[in-house]
Amino acid sequence: MAKGQGSVVAQNKKARHDYEILETYEAGIVLTGTEIKSVRAARIQLKDGYAQIKNGEAWLINVHISPFEQGNIWNQDPDRTRKLLLKKREIAKLENALKGTGMTLVPLRVYLNNGFAKVLIGLAKGKHDYDKRETIKRREQDRDIKRQIKEFNRR
Repeated sequence: MAKGQGSVVAQNKKARHDYEILETYEAGIVLTGTEIKSVRAARIQLKDGYAQIKNGEAWLINVHISPFEQGNIWNQDPDRTRKLLLKKREIAKLENALKGTGMTLVPLRVYLNNGFAKVLIGLAKGKHDYDKRETIKRREQDRDIKRQIKEFNRR
């Protein structure tokens, strides 16, 4: 199975609009029992989330996992910081890349792979407004070209 493919639970569609994704990494997430049940029920939100490297460990920050309804006392704080499971080499590589200006780690997608929750994080560089407009313009041009080719092939 390709990286980032499984039963997708949540996607951060805004990330590809706001950032230029340079590289992606697959990481496991350390979750409690009630949190994984909420993730399986697709009660997770990536909108404002980001990842950070602290003391040689990767952390997922500001990702909201709604409390499990039957979880009572075992429920955790919905916005708590969660540890990401990455290899040492990957963490070192990300740490070096983040030292550069304007780089950040953004969660792109959360999915289930063999029952385990995985997150696809992207090493991203922020786009300026004019870059966003250029991307939209290019996408519309591609759409028009495909439409014209389809119309030409019908004849």
